[in-house]
This record gives sequence, structure tokens and C-alpha cells, in this order.
Amino acid sequence: MAESSRSQVFRDGLLEGRVVVVSGAGSGLGRETALEMARLGATVVGCGRREEPLSETAALAEGLPGAFEGDALDIREEERVDAFFDRLLERHGRLDVLVNNAGGQFLSPAEAISPKGFRTVVELNVTGTWLMSHAAATKAFIPAGGGKILSVTLSPHNGMPGMVHSGAARAAVENMMRTLSVEWARFGITTCAVAAGQFATETLLTKYPPEVVANVERSIPLGRTGRPEEIAWLLAYLASPAGDFYSGTTITIDGARDNWVGPWPPDTVATESGDLPAEQRR
Repeated sequence: MAESSRSQVFRDGLLEGRVVVVSGAGSGLGRETALEMARLGATVVGCGRREEPLSETAALAEGLPGAFEGDALDIREEERVDAFFDRLLERHGRLDVLVNNAGGQFLSPAEAISPKGFRTVVELNVTGTWLMSHAAATKAFIPAGGGKILSVTLSPHNGMPGMVHSGAARAAVENMMRTLSVEWARFGITTCAVAAGQFATETLLTKYPPEVVANVERSIPLGRTGRPEEIAWLLAYLASPAGDFYSGTTITIDGARDNWVGPWPPDTVATESGDLPAEQRR
């Protein structure tokens, strides 16, 4: 078996026999998550708005121990979401894990965001996540006596200038996961949010202003962006039996960006007390 067809972290067959849905599986974090789940033996049903990126993911999944199927879907459309899960259950008879990865936003000053633009981001990130979670629970998880919902959100959790619509939407999703962890625990359903910091995806590298991209690494205490496989590994861990007791929490994966901007100590801060101004010496 080629090294590329095996996980770099987990044992072979860890997710064998499991059926996993990954939204936004046509690119970036969603694609890498879908491939990692398939490396571990899962049957992965990936969805996204366009068929072509899903076909590219399917090509990359050829030869992996598990399987990947792509199904074009706009997660904001209730009837299409319901039909998506009906088809999945007809084909596979079960669902074990839902990864809500699909989302999106655009960089803009708050005063320049139109009501339509704000609604679009909220509908994709909040309404879409709700429709997918609700359909997975009512059609698959509750009848089967359990399942997992993992929703990808954003870090940092302080204010994010230029992203007020996305910050509000992702905070709503995190609260949604906390609330559902309580309400749906009686059905054996666990829910978690995974707050992703800055990862070196094609979207970050090509869709954001060059001056933003050039300064991203300097804003992270670890001094680098995340690699897509690192969030895929976390989601695979949570999807495995090792993640069975995680519920109602937000796991932040961002190189400590949630806690501080940039390296420590900053260049402008002296590292020896003798270099400090007199009023700061002890």
C-alpha cells in the first residue's frame, strides 16, 4: 500500500464500517478531512455546491481503504438537504458522523456589508449547519440511537475586524453545538465545534489581499499557519471511539492565536530588566 494511502497518525481501519458526511468536501479543509476519513476506512459522502471539485476529491480518493462519494448540494435548501440524507440512507443504511465544514465569508468593513451580504453569510454558516444537523439527527441519529456532529468554526474568538458577519455566524454555531449537546444527549448524539485558526488553504492564499496573507504567520505565536491535515487529524480523532466522550465543547486549533497576536516577547519589549524603563523596574 502506498504511503499516501495511509494515515500518518492513526492505525489502519480505525473508521472502517463507518459512514461519514463531510460538507464542503471539494476543497481545503473539507477535502483533506474527507481524504483522511477514507484513509482510515470510512465511507465518506462529501457534498458541495459544485460537482467538479467533488469529482477532483473523488479522484484523489481512488485507491484509499475507504470510499468517497460526491453529491452536489446547497446546504441552505431544506428540501435538497432532506433528499440528500434520504439518498444516503437508502444507499448505506446508516450515518455515524456529520462534519459541518461548509461555510464562507468575505473580507469587508462592517459599514460596507449590505443586508443581503450579511444574510448570505448567516444563511450559509448558521442556517446551513442547522439544516444539516437537524436532518442528520431526525433521519439517522435518533432512529439509530446515536451519532456525532462536528462543526468547523473560526478562531480567534475576540473581535475579527472585517469579518463581523462571519464572527457572529460562527459564534452562533458554537452555541448551537453547546445547546444540542444537552438536548440531544438523551438520543446518544454528541456535538462539538472545532474552531480553526489560519490554515494554509488555497482560499487563504489566493482569495485574500496579499498584504493580509503576508502578515498572517506573524500574527500566530507559533510562527506558522496550520496545515490542512492537522485539522483533518483532529476531526478523525473525534470521529473515532477516542472522541466518544467529547460533547458540548469548542476545541480551538490555531497555534495559540486565540490567546495572543504574534510572537512573545515582541521586538519592542526588552527581555532583560536592565533594559526596561526606570518606572518599570522592580
